[in-house]
Amino acid sequence: MVTGRTVAARSPALEGVPAMPDTTIEPVKPHRPDLPPLTRRSFLVLTGAAAAVAAGATSAAARGLPTAGPIAGHGHPHGNPNAARRAASDFLQAATNAYPTLNTGPRLPQSYADELGLFSTAFVYDSALAVIALLADGRRAAEQTARVIGDGIVYAQEHDPGYSDGRLRQGYNVGPYTFYDGNPQPYGFVLPDGTANIGWQFGFLGTAVGDMAWPGIALLQLFTRTRDRRYLDAAVRIGTWITTHTWSTQPLGGFSFGVNGSNEPVPNGSTEHNIDCVAFFGMLKELTHDRKWSKAAAHARAFVDLMWDPASGSFWTGTNDGVEINRFPVPLDTATWSWLALREKRYARSLDWAGSTLATTDVAGTPHSQLPTGETVSGVTFSTASLTSTAQYNGITVNPQGVWLEGTNQLATALLDRGRRGDRTAADGLLAQARHAQDVLGVGQHLGGVEVDGGVVAASSLLDTGFGFGYFQVQHVGATSWFVFGSTGTNPMRLRRLS
Repeated sequence: MVTGRTVAARSPALEGVPAMPDTTIEPVKPHRPDLPPLTRRSFLVLTGAAAAVAAGATSAAARGLPTAGPIAGHGHPHGNPNAARRAASDFLQAATNAYPTLNTGPRLPQSYADELGLFSTAFVYDSALAVIALLADGRRAAEQTARVIGDGIVYAQEHDPGYSDGRLRQGYNVGPYTFYDGNPQPYGFVLPDGTANIGWQFGFLGTAVGDMAWPGIALLQLFTRTRDRRYLDAAVRIGTWITTHTWSTQPLGGFSFGVNGSNEPVPNGSTEHNIDCVAFFGMLKELTHDRKWSKAAAHARAFVDLMWDPASGSFWTGTNDGVEINRFPVPLDTATWSWLALREKRYARSLDWAGSTLATTDVAGTPHSQLPTGETVSGVTFSTASLTSTAQYNGITVNPQGVWLEGTNQLATALLDRGRRGDRTAADGLLAQARHAQDVLGVGQHLGGVEVDGGVVAASSLLDTGFGFGYFQVQHVGATSWFVFGSTGTNPMRLRRLS
């Protein structure tokens, strides 16, 4: 995950969206106006070490997490777990088909419901997740939509208005809107001149390693399913861009963040991004048999290993300069993704750290909760900073007990994949909470002006990541895709022979 954050004494972070223009007419401002825009998971810099865990240890992640028992509430029930999963997949298809009169060929899904205020922005990370989730769904229509999105990723790579080096931008426009300054954006994903409609209005122009690796992973999953060589070739171009432009020679090594919208290198190094690279380059080696990808994967893995903190059983954020480790805040997804990508026993307890340290419960009626009356949602939050934040977005104070639904679904997915004693119980409890959120939160929201249902909101209440951006109670392709992964037992960071 990569999105815009500040580059201060700590480094930027993981997930979310970059800083938005400082204007008083925005309905929602996901980032504070003093922060520069970067990319979807901007600078997340984590660090690490090593410690063995007994193979038969009881999952500590089960402590403090919800059980799978019945949840009282109201809303629009989606039925049993299979029905809820199908509704989530239908939402991903709706996000992809939100502008049918403008997008008739390759396209990308709008990342958030209209209510967030990012209009038709499609982040490439979310698009990549949607591809894998739709393949995991298994239905013919879902697979067809996955191919449409994969074709959209390839189209964006081949029709960039400024570069022909295999890069992807952080985000694209996929439908018309009038921006906050009154200027119209009347086009779909493809502009009249045939180029991809890059997200310049919000500054989503940079290219980050994580925002490259995830589409690469998605394309390789598509190639495995379809054997369409275009997807493999596009993934190789992505890998080549990463190794050519971001290979760090600083003491901590690994791959640096990427480039900003002006094509200037960003020196930060993210643990999360390097975990992405381990998975991506490993897949490339498996499918191409080219040893250079083994070397690239090892380069990323060495960085990740340095980011391990055996004392806490978690991974640091990364580095701001390639020399010193950034130790605060500590985010969730380095814990969940490290297991999914590495499946390394000595790092397995990072899931237990996440399930205990970042556990939270959002209760309606408590200060700053945005839940409907009588509702309660439990899960995990974004980072250690989220639990104590008093930040405000558009004058609204965040809820330190807000639940990050994408991360909650990530943890469920990782626990199911780890499969230790107590893991399935913990995962089932987390997924039950996500299903309840799917039923009662985000009701009446829209994609391209059309009411939509079945998506999982990004957060139960407004929360602060600790990296300069927030998550909102708005239906989200990313959170919904991770819900599908958990519901289908899919590890998106491992090649899956889906056919």
